[in-house]
Amino acid sequence: MDTASPRLIALIKGINRFSDWTGRFVSWFVLAIVLITFVVVVMRYLFNSGSVFLQESVLYFHNYVIMLGAAYALLKGAHVRVDIFYRPASEKKKAWVDLLGFLFLLLPTCVFIFYIAWDYVAASWQVMEGSQEAGGVDAKYLFKTSILLMPALMILQGIAEALKSVLTITGHQDIAKQLEDHDEEHAL
Repeated sequence: MDTASPRLIALIKGINRFSDWTGRFVSWFVLAIVLITFVVVVMRYLFNSGSVFLQESVLYFHNYVIMLGAAYALLKGAHVRVDIFYRPASEKKKAWVDLLGFLFLLLPTCVFIFYIAWDYVAASWQVMEGSQEAGGVDAKYLFKTSILLMPALMILQGIAEALKSVLTITGHQDIAKQLEDHDEEHAL
């Protein structure tokens, strides 16, 4: 293979752009968390009142930041890894670790999470499950949907990372590095 397939590169770039967009979108939820928490505190301590809806909204936004931002963290290399072995390794060894990690750890774990959560989330949608608290957010089914979205987004970004590893392993480190550098240009 003298050159990497333009379709492969386009696929990786497309997945990376999607994960980047998703991460940037949910990052705005952090601002929502801060503002809503401020309003809740002001309501409680200045006006001696509260809002279950606002308090639950903070939980919803926090959930979305974590669950929908996980693929963004994978894209940016912000996930946990044992650097004592990984950092000094050659680029090809790192690529092998990343590829095998995707195939034998990330992919099976995400497929398992998706599989076991499907009925749970589907049941919530079937009854349009709402809050257990009076005045709460009546969209618990949306909250639970993130249990399916997180592994789906992680698998998608994992595919891009695995393909970058394949490029490195097959001698296209320069292309894989360009794809990594392009990702860093769009960091928050």
